[in-house]
Amino acid sequence: MGLSRPHKAGNGVSTRWVSLFCIASFFLGVLVINRFWAIPDPDKLDEEASSVEKHKSRALNPTDDCEKKDAIVRTGDILSQVSQTHDVIMTLDKTISSLEMQLAAARAAKVNDDEGSPVVTNSGSEQFKDRPKVFFVMGIITAFSSRKRRDSIRETWMPQGEELRKLEKEKGIIMRFVIGHSATPGGVLDRAVDAEDEQHKDFLRLNHIEGYHELSTKTQVYFSTAVAKWDADFYIKVDDDVHINLGMVGSTLARHRSKPRVYLGCMKSGPVLSQKGVKYHEPEYWKFGEEGNKYFRHATGQIYVISKDLATYISVNRQVLHKYANEDVSLGSWFIGLDVEHIDDRSLCCGTPPDCEWKAQAGNPCAASFDWSCSGICKSVERMEEVHQRCGEGDEAIWHTSF
Repeated sequence: MGLSRPHKAGNGVSTRWVSLFCIASFFLGVLVINRFWAIPDPDKLDEEASSVEKHKSRALNPTDDCEKKDAIVRTGDILSQVSQTHDVIMTLDKTISSLEMQLAAARAAKVNDDEGSPVVTNSGSEQFKDRPKVFFVMGIITAFSSRKRRDSIRETWMPQGEELRKLEKEKGIIMRFVIGHSATPGGVLDRAVDAEDEQHKDFLRLNHIEGYHELSTKTQVYFSTAVAKWDADFYIKVDDDVHINLGMVGSTLARHRSKPRVYLGCMKSGPVLSQKGVKYHEPEYWKFGEEGNKYFRHATGQIYVISKDLATYISVNRQVLHKYANEDVSLGSWFIGLDVEHIDDRSLCCGTPPDCEWKAQAGNPCAASFDWSCSGICKSVERMEEVHQRCGEGDEAIWHTSF
């Protein structure tokens, strides 16, 4: 199952890709033929024949070295042309993938218009058309009970107020706490978040009922909402008890900007837990084979990144994507069978001090830090400041980092 799109448009994109590839291959072939197997000019045959003896007489002449060097140069020119052609093909792949994304977005917009999607309030086509272009969107998944966690992040690694707006304008980085609503909309919990948002203006509200066992659905709604609101190269999900170095995150993602379908995080393959009552119990354990089997490779849930094509894929197909009990497993399952590059980047899962501190002192600050034993920073409200002081890249690093 690939990126869903209208049948005719999808075939058009594939045909265009094949045509562009054939054209690139043709010109490369012509180049090689012209360089190595060019048909000689008849008017020059006699001249070339008469020069044979001259070449023979130079057999022992040092000028042969120059001729060899010329041949090497010509070969180098060919290799350079091959490299340039490869770059052209990679650019075409990126462009075609972008076209596929636009087709999928158009389809999603039509579905939203027809069904009255809860994540698009205006005309779907207008919503997708008017999205601001940004580098990445970072959604910090939070809960009603996590006010202190949010404040610990605001006081450390997340810019506030005008700095947050400046980050969006100058760096194309969007950061929001992501939360839905309570089972009783307009109740005390919702009003508390409304007041907090009025003060900080750093929330992304979802049309989703909050609940721990609804994390897979919340993740799906988050990506669908974010891709409808911003046209980003990447979409990030991070928990609210993780320390982030924004400059390192940006530098990491910049290296993968030319790739069309990227799924990046700390990849793992943990055991499928069939026993009821244990943490991370998998009710559908039987789908993963015999007892004792492991999950397929997927990014750990504390932080992961997907490119725009994958976020659009989730948005378009959200009605039919199966949700497992564990949110990170769900996300990984949605990409099975797709042409996706899984990138295992361990800088996204450093430990807290001394681990991240040693790396920072060595000049390699971590992109993200947390404690595996707690699935986040243990006692993050009390320790976030300490982790930031010992493992942070410096508050000015993001402004001096070029993407």
